[in-house]
Amino acid sequence: MAGVGPMTQDWEPVVIRKKTPNSAAKRDEKTVNAARRSGADIETVRKFNAATNKAASSSTSLNTKRLDDDTENLAHERVPTELKKAIMQARGEKKLTQSQLAQLINEKPQVIQEYESGKAIPNQQILIKLERALELNSVERSNTNKTLFKVKN
Repeated sequence: MAGVGPMTQDWEPVVIRKKTPNSAAKRDEKTVNAARRSGADIETVRKFNAATNKAASSSTSLNTKRLDDDTENLAHERVPTELKKAIMQARGEKKLTQSQLAQLINEKPQVIQEYESGKAIPNQQILIKLERALELNSVERSNTNKTLFKVKN
């Protein structure tokens, strides 16, 4: 729009101000000290339970009491002793070491060690692999529905 009419310049002053301080800035240490020097009234309020975690460390809550009173046994099922003995006996008859047996069933030697020591949590897939590798017969126990092995004759 150059040359469409007389151009005028606006020479009014423009004032740029700082924005008013927010509530966090009003509580800033520098601001509080400046207010003290100027003689302004300063109110100090301590919040209830400020900087403490008393809710977490207070007296026993209902949930904690309920957990303490719970008598349900939540331990994992372990390998039965009959199964441990059957695995060790069959491995001994085949003259295999734990690491050789582990290699046969594509597992780590630690898995065989845990099964033979009774520390393992029974896994049906591993039990089937052991049954095939050691030529064991699986026998179902009717009362607990657990699989046990007996050496084939």
